[in-house]
Amino acid sequence: MQDFAGKMAVVTGGGTGMGRELVCQLIQAGAHVAMCDVSEANMAQTQKLANAQNDQRLTSHICDVSSQTQLDNFRDEVLAQHDVAHINLLFNNAGIGGGGGFVAGDQDEWERTFAVCWYGVYYGCRSFMPALLASTEGHIINTSSVNGFWASVGPGVPHTAYAAAKFAVKGFTEALMTDLEVNAPHIKCSVVMPGHIGTSIAINTSQVLGKHGAMELTAEEVDVVRQQLLARGMPVGNVPDEHIRQMIQQRGEDFRDKAPTSAAQASSIILDGVKEGRWRILVGEDAHVLDRLVREAPEDAYDGSMMTKLQSLGHFGGLIQQAPDKP
Repeated sequence: MQDFAGKMAVVTGGGTGMGRELVCQLIQAGAHVAMCDVSEANMAQTQKLANAQNDQRLTSHICDVSSQTQLDNFRDEVLAQHDVAHINLLFNNAGIGGGGGFVAGDQDEWERTFAVCWYGVYYGCRSFMPALLASTEGHIINTSSVNGFWASVGPGVPHTAYAAAKFAVKGFTEALMTDLEVNAPHIKCSVVMPGHIGTSIAINTSQVLGKHGAMELTAEEVDVVRQQLLARGMPVGNVPDEHIRQMIQQRGEDFRDKAPTSAAQASSIILDGVKEGRWRILVGEDAHVLDRLVREAPEDAYDGSMMTKLQSLGHFGGLIQQAPDKP
């Protein structure tokens, strides 16, 4: 699919980050787009930015992708409001961070993260498959992560919910290729694996999980964060609660503003990958480097030396604090 003009595209998580940029770039390329998100305000901003570039048709829909019922309703709204019986492009992009560890973490938070990041992709494909089958050409683009092949954010930091979901997305998409070749050869699929991209995922996650913003964390919630930081070797035992809150807020803003790859650049890479028919789309130089390192020495992927290698090559530096050396 080398031309998006006139194509019908669906983008989940279109309110911020890569989703917003995908919407804007698809509109600029002449596509018709339907986006969904849990935030009406964020979609309104996307709508404003996209309409400033082009007057192609764009619709916004409230939808929690962890619910198949809501995704089915989203699909019905898309087909009705765009007066079509098919779609050509499905970007299962919505996702959140969080979830933390399996052993000591909160089960509800773990399952909420897994549901958005994995079931949001699975239900998206289920809901829109009939509309894709009705097209003359289609493409499914599922967003995984570098955490879909490296289940870590550094030594000593539990990260099971997000990583498990992203591994599931990667495996599902790879298996789907053969399924589509046999049963729907006019539909292609790609798995997207971004590295550190400048999005607001770290800031938005707490809102999706039903929690406060960083500056409104309770004393109990701050203490949980403090214990996590202490376990990672950060001397915050006597740091005031307010400073912990500011630290969390700053890290979220730094994740967005100091990323080596912007959301706009990432979206361009994804769309170029679709045009080129690539099923495996790594986004960002850090993603390429990490992929190479894991393939070269898979047994060392979860050793502390991996983080040292990455940071020595100029990747992920300052974003992930290593745990203290054990005696």
